[in-house]
Amino acid sequence: MCQKPTFILTLLTCLPLVAETHRADLIVYGGTSTAVMASVQASKMGKKVIMVSPDKHLGGLSSGGLGWTDNGHAKGIGGLSRQFYQRIKAHYEKPSSWRQQTQEEYRQIKRSQSRNRPHDDAMWTFEPHVAEKIFDDYVAENQVTVIRDAWLDRENGVEKDGPRIVSITTLDGEKYVGEVFIDATYEGDLMAAAGVSYHVGRESNSVYNETINGVQKARRDHDHFFDTAGLQISPYRVPNDPESGLLPRISADPPGEDGSGDHHIQAYCFRACLTNDPDNRIPFPKPDNYDPEQYELLLRVLQAGYSEFFRKFDPMPNKKTDQNNHGPFSTDNIGMNYDYPEASYERRREIIKEHEDYQKGLMYFVANDPRVPAAVQNELRQWGLPKDEFVDNGHWSHQLYIREARRMIGEYVVTEHDVNGVTHVTDSIGMGIYTMDSHHTQRYVTADGWVENEGDIGSHIRKPYAIAYGAILPKKAQCTNLLVPGAISSSHIAFGSLRMEPTFMVLGQSAGTAASFAIEQGIPVQEVDYDSDLRPRLLADKQRLEPGGHLRGIIIDDNQAKLTGTWKPSRAVSTKIGEHYLHDSAGKDGRAVAVFPLAVPTPGTYEIQFGYAASSNRATNVPVTITHLDGETQATINQKNAGEVEGLFTSLGSFKLEKSGTVTITNEGANGHVVVDAIRLLKTK
Repeated sequence: MCQKPTFILTLLTCLPLVAETHRADLIVYGGTSTAVMASVQASKMGKKVIMVSPDKHLGGLSSGGLGWTDNGHAKGIGGLSRQFYQRIKAHYEKPSSWRQQTQEEYRQIKRSQSRNRPHDDAMWTFEPHVAEKIFDDYVAENQVTVIRDAWLDRENGVEKDGPRIVSITTLDGEKYVGEVFIDATYEGDLMAAAGVSYHVGRESNSVYNETINGVQKARRDHDHFFDTAGLQISPYRVPNDPESGLLPRISADPPGEDGSGDHHIQAYCFRACLTNDPDNRIPFPKPDNYDPEQYELLLRVLQAGYSEFFRKFDPMPNKKTDQNNHGPFSTDNIGMNYDYPEASYERRREIIKEHEDYQKGLMYFVANDPRVPAAVQNELRQWGLPKDEFVDNGHWSHQLYIREARRMIGEYVVTEHDVNGVTHVTDSIGMGIYTMDSHHTQRYVTADGWVENEGDIGSHIRKPYAIAYGAILPKKAQCTNLLVPGAISSSHIAFGSLRMEPTFMVLGQSAGTAASFAIEQGIPVQEVDYDSDLRPRLLADKQRLEPGGHLRGIIIDDNQAKLTGTWKPSRAVSTKIGEHYLHDSAGKDGRAVAVFPLAVPTPGTYEIQFGYAASSNRATNVPVTITHLDGETQATINQKNAGEVEGLFTSLGSFKLEKSGTVTITNEGANGHVVVDAIRLLKTK
């Protein structure tokens, strides 16, 4: 039985009885920013494209309230993705675009300056309706046929001939036949219906030899925890009385062991567009199913003096905001989305409605409940929903932030090693540009009887990193004419970086390029020639494929080493890898130890090279220990001498590595400064 939402059943009664068959070179399923860029790129390459969108509005989250673009290392954003943000800037260069404030007034807001740098050729903050207009213009200019409000029949709607998709059918019976298909949804619905392998939830660290996947109770990268906010809050309805039961939205289950996997996914929220312009403001409405008890925990947080409630009201043009989660209790609806990825359409609509009621209720509660501290309440009452946004949806966003759902297990799996620049990707189709960022996945009771959150990670990267073509390819035995640039093949923690909208647009364009070559040559998408076809075209279309100054091999920089003792960063010597190197201040006491992990993508023999910044005050007897498959090897390095390889590295020898090993440098008995900068691995066989 098809999973038909009630509103779709109603719609179907008005449709013709005879469904049609539609044919195109490329069928793109999805209405996201990824879908738009994939469709536009293929059309630019002369292909007939049909975009089958379950959404009425194009652009996904980029037109659904996320105007505070997570642009990270923006130099890594190229192609159509960068052009989108350049169009945003061109729009706001027009005086007519400023209705509620002037451009200069917006530029003077300190926080807006942190996301919009004067030298950038693009603008990274914008109103939702502006983004949607640009997406609509893109598809119109490029003659892309768009079918809106068209939902894949997930049970019976994918017809295959062996590993090849022949057609997809939507719930209204319309059939779409193509040579190649692209799943550009956040959920990976087409991928799953086509029988492609995928994962939901957090893998354990051991699956991909990672360090920050799975449960992370001890890690504190952001101020989104009760303890980092200096709060000890009772989780019970009657404070400190377990017999009274738990407050809403707190789990009674234990959080699990650090590094272990589970079925949890990042919390969802709406990136609500709010305004404090009295002429454009609608007071926060009282939502359906409003229950003030749902916010008792928030009340306790506010009454305890928490002062960061408005921290993520990020300023958009025209006196608006992109509101995001911040703090121990905020807009993230923690733990209420676990079944969303696999849920039926009806169940997903229930989850979306519950999230909408929760977040609207939170705003209504703070603005109206007399128990809320007056200072917080009075400030929130200055905000409301904008009259000129989401006018067909009660001025509320049409797109829930699906931070994570299904993730494909494809030809290549992106892991934290890729994001940290440890692996050497030879088939880059674009660059990731942002921190490995996971929001909380659960709220639980600690052993001491306090409430706490778990799952938040914010592991910074030092530069953009290459994303492998294989990460958007299903395994060839499973499907030969499908590309998946949205539910990309990656681990949970790596997806925390990949899931940014600029990156999704980059991947969408690359998927459209690869699809076009596969169509032209009548070959599986896995057989598109990267060096002869895909890479030259991506570069011609101004995609950015690798960071500047790229070094061959696997680079493990000093920021990935486990450090004990005193190590100080320095840039005094210009010959270095990355932003700086580390030195021990000539401690000579054996307490300064740096352990570099040697995680390798495939077993084999690797030459291991030690990178350091040579100088006359360096030690001539730096002790180094290498652990490898065959045991342990000692070496001594004279750091007065520059590295013999590219002036940067000194070879420590070639060793067999299977999954991991280490290089350990200490200052035990050193006769000068000990310096560490990086370790490089070069596979020899």
